[in-house]
Amino acid sequence: MSKTIQAVRKAVFPVAGLGTRFLPATKASPKEMLPVVDKPLIQYAVEEAHAAGIEHMIFVTGRSKRAIEDHFDTAYELEAELEAAQKLEMLALVRSLQPAGMSFSYVRQPRSLGLGHAVLCASHLVGDEPFAVLLADDLMAAPQGGQAIMAQMTEQFSKLGASILAVQEVPKEHVRRYGIVVGEPAGERTLKVSHIVEKPMPEVAPSRMGVAGRYVLTPAIFDMLRTQPKGAGGEIQLTDAIARLMASESVYAWQYEGKRYDCGSKEGFLEATVELALQHPEVGAGFRSYLKTLSL
Repeated sequence: MSKTIQAVRKAVFPVAGLGTRFLPATKASPKEMLPVVDKPLIQYAVEEAHAAGIEHMIFVTGRSKRAIEDHFDTAYELEAELEAAQKLEMLALVRSLQPAGMSFSYVRQPRSLGLGHAVLCASHLVGDEPFAVLLADDLMAAPQGGQAIMAQMTEQFSKLGASILAVQEVPKEHVRRYGIVVGEPAGERTLKVSHIVEKPMPEVAPSRMGVAGRYVLTPAIFDMLRTQPKGAGGEIQLTDAIARLMASESVYAWQYEGKRYDCGSKEGFLEATVELALQHPEVGAGFRSYLKTLSL
């Protein structure tokens, strides 16, 4: 008898980072609240998780991150003003940030000890079930007319019942920015991971297949993280814990369909802003006309 595979119902968003690459904009405002066109980065990530059927959103926060909690909270005064002014479209937009059935939890990461430590901070809220991890720095755009990236991954999890990492091929000179995986083909766009290493130097990188900011993990990862020594940068690395998990469980890599914008960098943030603005139903046409007037 085949075992029943649990559905992925919870998502963890590690949002405690300081966002130093965007100073001074992030001095008093979380980097996850930086807007791309008309939505903050964190909202894109939450909407992606919700499109995958996930309803419990868990934020691992730090000091000065209250704006994230406020963004997804009810704004009674704003809603009353919009209702009184009969601005019903805007009212519906504000209320759509927390659809019926969606719940939010917040937990503090008291010290900056790395992504692995941030995920571990959410263990008591996740419990003994599979869960997603989404890094809001990585804005993931679904292919036109296709599934959101996290929905692709939860669909694969429903078939494999094992941890899955989103991956993409990256330029050789960029491998030191990523966790890098090696694996054997296990289906269309799927690899069974045999080796994973955190941010290798280009000359020793085992491949150019880099882990993007999306994961579906089994709860066994928490046992690995609780005993994980500090790794690169003196931090508890999620990649190192995944490498240890592979001794007892299979781990797969999914070559996702879609586009990733590295909004942790200024260049990636600007690329996302321009490309998503061009696709925006309200401002896209006018913005495209404006760009054509520039002498580039």
